[in-house]
Amino acid sequence: MGNNQLFTPAQTGRASEDIALQIEAAILGEKILPGERLPSERELQAQFQTGRGVIREVVHALKQKGLVEIRKGGKGGAYVKKVDVVNAGESLSLFLKQNRVDIDQIVEFRESLDRTITTLAIARADRDKKQQLVTATEKLRDFLEQPEPDLEQLGELDRNLNIRLAQMTGNQIFEWVMRALQSGFSSKDYTLYEDREFREKTIENWCETARHIAANEPSKALLSTSAHYLLLQQLVARKKNGTT
Repeated sequence: MGNNQLFTPAQTGRASEDIALQIEAAILGEKILPGERLPSERELQAQFQTGRGVIREVVHALKQKGLVEIRKGGKGGAYVKKVDVVNAGESLSLFLKQNRVDIDQIVEFRESLDRTITTLAIARADRDKKQQLVTATEKLRDFLEQPEPDLEQLGELDRNLNIRLAQMTGNQIFEWVMRALQSGFSSKDYTLYEDREFREKTIENWCETARHIAANEPSKALLSTSAHYLLLQQLVARKKNGTT
């Protein structure tokens, strides 16, 4: 790992903050890679010239941020973690729930994101990828035609469609954001599959959107995207009024 001289003595008066920043910089700068162990507590004490309590406080904070994990046993210690998109999605979901973000705001954000993704997918994806999207939506419709479709599996197929569409933009950031959203809360999309009436309309909307994307019809595809979120808003309103 070659981290013997990786760190410098901590600044007096702000040791914890300085140590955390130095270790984060080493991780984000790939001087310590995912799967590698941080120096031992004793080594960190020596390099930062501070006490054990400060080191433990910093390591705990890094663990809370998801940058390291603590392993026990003979080869135990603090190991650098690869940031997982699932964890990011779950953290986002908890943040939204704790701060009581209104569902209408979430829907508004998702609709604006999906409109951008749809436009880029039409402009950048090749014919094969567009046809594969159509095929995937048809599989979703076929799955619905089962006598008693598994709603959990149905939701998973929907999540995969959203991620596939984001991948078609050719921009990894859209894919990462979509994966995080889908693993975290999916803007309540799953509720559309719990109601039979809305479930059928949602799947037909997916098929229609995919056909417009494959036909390179951005205006029609965007209308279909907006129609999806209109359905979601109608369902949310119905649930709030207690009519479902």
